[in-house]
Amino acid sequence: MDLSTLKPVAGSRKSSTRKARGFSAGKGKTAGRGQKGQKAREGKKLRLSFEGGQMPLMRRMPKRGFNNISRKEYAIVNLDQLNKFDDGTTVSASSLKEAGIIKKELSGVKVLASGKLNKKITIHAAKASQAAQDSIKEAGSKIILTTETADSEN
Repeated sequence: MDLSTLKPVAGSRKSSTRKARGFSAGKGKTAGRGQKGQKAREGKKLRLSFEGGQMPLMRRMPKRGFNNISRKEYAIVNLDQLNKFDDGTTVSASSLKEAGIIKKELSGVKVLASGKLNKKITIHAAKASQAAQDSIKEAGSKIILTTETADSEN
């Protein structure tokens, strides 16, 4: 076998269509672009939402609400999730992240009163619901709200 005698397998290579080269080519005359119009012209680049000059759907729809730039989002932690920690442990956002309870620290941690706390721990959080604070104190644990202490120091 010689390299000069190699040929591709029959049917594996297809010649490209020669547009606008007569009727017999299959894509003659208008080259598959239809008749006149913007889409038939050279360099036809229309954005997906273009509706031929008609007011686009997204601009016809009414606008609602706004996005608050200074919105703070808190990582939510329930009381029953805090039972993972041992007695006497200080729980902060970083320790919650290490334990896999929260994914991101965001603007801080907010403790909610879902479930029951059975451990005596110290919790550092940005916010806590009133019911959660009562349950924590009832369990003999401590909660330190970090945002309030930071505000009072300044």
